[in-house]
Amino acid sequence: MNKKALQTLEYNKIIGQLTTFASSPLGKKRCEELLPSDSLYEIQTMQTQTKDALSRLFQKGGISFGSAKDVRASLKRLEIGSTLGITELLTLCSLLENGNRVKAYGRHEREDDPSDSLDEFFQRIEPLTPLSSEIRRCILSEDEISDDASPTLHQIRRNMKVTNDRVHTQLASYLNGGARSYLQDAVITMRNGRYCIPVKAEYRNQIPGMIHDQSSTGATLFVEPMSIVKLNNDMRELESKEQAEIEVILAGLSEQAATHLEEISDNQEVLVELDFIFARARLAMEQNATEPIFNTEGRVNIRKGRHPLIDKKQVVPIDIRLGEDFDLLIVTGPNTGGKTVSLKTVGLLTLMGQAGLHIPALDRSSLALFKEVYADIGDEQSIEQSLSTFSSHMTNTVSFLEQADSDSLVLFDELGAGTDPTEGAALAIAILSFLHNQRIRTMATTHYSELKVYALSTDGVENACCEFDVETLRPTYRLLIGVPGKSNAFAISGKLGLPDYIIEDARKHISEENESFEDVIADLEANRITIENERQQIEQYRKELESLKASAKEKQDKVEERKDRIIREANEEARKILQDAKSYADQTIKSFHKLGKDTVTARELEQERERLRQKMNKVDKDLTPKNKPVKTVSLKPKDLKLGDMVQVHSLNLKGTVNSLPDSKGFLFVQMGIMRSKVHISDLELIDEAVITTPTMKRTSAGKIKMNKSASVGIEINLLGKTVDEAVAELDKYLDDAYLAHMPSVRIVHGKGTGALRKGVHNYLRRLKTVKSFRLGEFGEGDAGVTIVEFKK
Repeated sequence: MNKKALQTLEYNKIIGQLTTFASSPLGKKRCEELLPSDSLYEIQTMQTQTKDALSRLFQKGGISFGSAKDVRASLKRLEIGSTLGITELLTLCSLLENGNRVKAYGRHEREDDPSDSLDEFFQRIEPLTPLSSEIRRCILSEDEISDDASPTLHQIRRNMKVTNDRVHTQLASYLNGGARSYLQDAVITMRNGRYCIPVKAEYRNQIPGMIHDQSSTGATLFVEPMSIVKLNNDMRELESKEQAEIEVILAGLSEQAATHLEEISDNQEVLVELDFIFARARLAMEQNATEPIFNTEGRVNIRKGRHPLIDKKQVVPIDIRLGEDFDLLIVTGPNTGGKTVSLKTVGLLTLMGQAGLHIPALDRSSLALFKEVYADIGDEQSIEQSLSTFSSHMTNTVSFLEQADSDSLVLFDELGAGTDPTEGAALAIAILSFLHNQRIRTMATTHYSELKVYALSTDGVENACCEFDVETLRPTYRLLIGVPGKSNAFAISGKLGLPDYIIEDARKHISEENESFEDVIADLEANRITIENERQQIEQYRKELESLKASAKEKQDKVEERKDRIIREANEEARKILQDAKSYADQTIKSFHKLGKDTVTARELEQERERLRQKMNKVDKDLTPKNKPVKTVSLKPKDLKLGDMVQVHSLNLKGTVNSLPDSKGFLFVQMGIMRSKVHISDLELIDEAVITTPTMKRTSAGKIKMNKSASVGIEINLLGKTVDEAVAELDKYLDDAYLAHMPSVRIVHGKGTGALRKGVHNYLRRLKTVKSFRLGEFGEGDAGVTIVEFKK
C-alpha cells in the first residue's frame, strides 16, 4: 500500500489511537508497524482474531500485558552462558507471572464453550511456575536478596549481625563512658565503610585509633578506635563473602532460566501478539466497530459508516455502495457539505479493514480487497517545486493512471479543479471515462454540471450528492446515491443578503440548458424530500401500529394469563372438594358395608343418611354464590318421570329422579352416592346423558346391599407395607371392587419372605364375597401376585 495514500487518508492517526490501547512496549511497537495487507487469508485471520478478542472483552473484561517487557537481550546473554543481574531476573519473573495470568484468563468458563482463534495462543503459554516462584523466593526486590536464598547466605548474614552488634557495643562504651567529653556528638557514623565516632580535634590523642576523615572546619575528627579495627575488618570480609554468595545465587537462577530459553522466548512472542490483538479489539469497542465482510469482486457496501476521526456525537453515518451496479460514483454538492468526508470514509475504512481492524459501521458491511488505494485529496500546491493547485493534482492523477488496475481503488477530490471550468470538466470526463473503461473502482467529487450529465448518460456510472438544507444554510452530511447534487450558490447568496437584482442578473448569464438542468435537479430534490418525508411518516405510522399491536397482545396475554390462573385455581379447588367428597364417600360406603354385615334398623340407616346430608349441605353452603340468585323453573309432578336428570339448586348438584313426587311435592333424588329427599320446586330438568349411580336394595333380612359404578382399578399394589397396613387398605379396595361388580382383581404383594402373602390369604379366606383366590401364573406375576374372584 503506497505511503502517500496512508498519509492522505490519515491512517497514521488511526494507528496512533490503536497504539494507546496496547499495554506493553513491544505491543505498542507491533501496533505502530501495522500496515494494510493485500492477502485475503491474512485479513480474514486478523479480523477473526479481533472479533474473538472483542467477544472475550465483553464476557470477561480486559487483561493487562504491561509486564511483557523485551527480554531478548537477557535471553541472548543466557544463551552464551552469562549470569543475569537482579533486575533482569525480576523482569523474566514478571514475564512468566504475567503469562500465568493471561493463560488463566484464556481458559473457557465451561467445557462446552466453543473454541475460538485465540485458544492456540493461550495454550502455547508456558508459565514455568517453579522458575518464577524460585526467583521470587530468592529475590525480594531490585535491592535485596532474601536471607533464605541459600544456607550459606543465611549463615553469612547471621555472622554479620553478630559482628555488627559487637561493634556497636564497643562504640557504645565510648558514647556512654568517661570518653564522652572527648566526643563532639554522641553518635556512631560511617566513613569509608567503617564505623567511626566524632572526636574533638584537641582530644585526638585521648582516643587511640585510625583517623578516616575530618569535618570541613577541622574541629571534628572521625576516628575508628583501635578496639574495633579487627571487628570492622571482619565486617568487610563478611560483606565480600555476602557479595560472592549473591553472585552464586544469581548464577544458579540464571542456569535454571537457561534451560527454558525456548519457552520464555515463545511466551514473550505470544504475549506481544495477544497484546496486539486485544489492542485492536479495544479500539473496536471504543469505536463501536464491527467486522466487515471481504470479497474479491470489488463490491463495497458500507452501512451507516462513520468517519473514525470525527467525534462520535457529531459524525453523521452514511451509506455508500460501489462496485455492484456501478463502478464509478460522482459526488456533487456545495462546499462544506461532506463530500470530502464521504471520500475519506471509504478510503480509510478500506485501509482499516485490510489492516485487520474492525470498521465503525453496521454489521454485514462489505469491503472489497484492493491491492492499492490511490487518493488525491486536498490542496498540495508547492512553491518550492513551482507547482500550482492544478499542477499538483494533475501530477497525482498521472501517476494514478499509470499504476492503477482493476484491483485498485481511486479517490479524487474536486477532479479537474484549479483551471478553466470548461477544460477542467472535459479533462475530468476523459480521466473518469478511462478509469471506468478499465473497470477500476473510482469515487470522485466535483462541482461541474457536465460530470452530472456524464453520470446520468453513462452505464455503470452513478450520481450522488451530499444533502444541504437551504433554509438553515447548513449541510445535513447525508450522502444520497442516485441523486445529482446542486451547488445552491444563488440560494445561499440570497440567504446571506446578496441583493435580488444581482442574483437575477447572474441568472441571465447562465445558458438555458444549464438553467434547465439545474431546475430539473431542483425538482428532483424537492420530490425526493417529499418522498423522504412521506416515508418517514409511513415509518412513524408503522411504529405506532406495531406499538398498538404489542400493547393489544400484552393485554390479551394478561387476560389469557388471568383466565388460566382462574381456571387453575378453580381446578385446584374442585380437586380439593372432590378429594374431600371421595374421602367422605369412601368412609360412608365402608360404614354402610360394616352396618350391612349385621341386621340394622331403618332408623339407624336413616341417621347415617341424615349425617351425610348435613355434611353435603355444609359444603353446598360454602360453595353457593352469594350474589347470584338461582333461577327457578316451576315444575309439575307430571313433568317428572323416573330416571330424569335434574339439577338440585339448593345443593348445586345434579342427580337422577329416584321416586315420583308425593301429594306434598317431595321426591327422592339420587346424587352420586347420596339419596336425598327434596321438593319439586328446588329442581330443574336438564338435558344430559343418563349416568349410572349407586342404587340401594333391601334384602328380605333387612340388610343393605350396594352396587358401585365408580371407576375402581383392577389391581392393588401392597409392596412395602406391613400385614396390618396391607389388610386395612385391601379391605376398602375389595369393598369398592365388589360394589363395582368387578368379576376379579389382582393383588400385588411380592414374593419376599412370604409373610405378606400369607397375611393376605388368611384375610381372603374370611371374606364372604370372595369366591376363590389363587397365585398368579406365568405371565401374571407368578407367586408375587394373587388373583381374587368375587361371588356373583
